[in-house]
Amino acid sequence: MVKVIASSVRKGNVLDVDGKLYVVLTAQNFHPGKGTPVTQVDMRRIVDGVKVAERWRTTEQVERAFVEDTTFQYLYQDGEGFHFMNPANYDQVAVGADTVGDDKAYLQEGMSVILSMHEGIALSMELPRHVTLEITETEPVVKGQTASSSYKPAMLSNGVRTMVPPHINAGTRVVIMTEDNSYVERAKD
Repeated sequence: MVKVIASSVRKGNVLDVDGKLYVVLTAQNFHPGKGTPVTQVDMRRIVDGVKVAERWRTTEQVERAFVEDTTFQYLYQDGEGFHFMNPANYDQVAVGADTVGDDKAYLQEGMSVILSMHEGIALSMELPRHVTLEITETEPVVKGQTASSSYKPAMLSNGVRTMVPPHINAGTRVVIMTEDNSYVERAKD
């Protein structure tokens, strides 16, 4: 276990609170004009999946559990969960749907992801920052809508909605940021 200050806690970290392991879902630092800055953390208890909200002063010490971040390759999904393979030693691991969460929409066969492992159990998953997907449907361009800041809604091939510039049409491959489903650029392939 390593003690760190609360303000350094990030999404995906694993904390030891009162002898139980929690994976951090969100972490926000609040600096009110008056009073002590605090860190608000939403966590999921690993053993039973219960979600907990915790608030610490930003300078308080919290215990981070030792987790090993390992690169795995996504293989497939079945009734047991999502299956990944370690390309270094070909070990396979099944990860539950609650660990993968909403990120399952971005999983593509052969994609490299980082799994945070603790004693052989996957606690959290980190996707690549950008993925390339195809636009399946989007609204037609409205004549005169040339402002660079105007975006239109679009549906991606994985079923996720995003906003794209007016010049992007259905069938175009685009790069999307996985963190917030936002458009980055037209794919260069």
